[in-house]
Amino acid sequence: MAAWSPAAAAPLLRGSRGFPLHCVHRMFASQTEGELKVTQILKEKFPRATAIKVTDISGGCGAMYEIKIESEEFKEKRTVQQHQMVNQALKEEIKSMHGLRIFTSVPKH
Repeated sequence: MAAWSPAAAAPLLRGSRGFPLHCVHRMFASQTEGELKVTQILKEKFPRATAIKVTDISGGCGAMYEIKIESEEFKEKRTVQQHQMVNQALKEEIKSMHGLRIFTSVPKH
């Protein structure tokens, strides 16, 4: 019988898409600490935003987020430039993330 090792057990301890099992399903509706932190940073960096929604899509462990933000600051900027602005605003937080989905828009008047 082979000796147990963390490397051998890792596949067994992982859920869908390689996230740890405790990250796979989130059973509550309130925002996680990570969602609140990212939301606060975006509110500070985009004071004219009319809508900001941050969702932890990794199941609550903070590995992956989906961000939807509507702001006048994006007016007359290409989508790639809008996304660069969001990436720059979250530069430090992105270092600890596995992935990020960004959706930006300009408010319709």
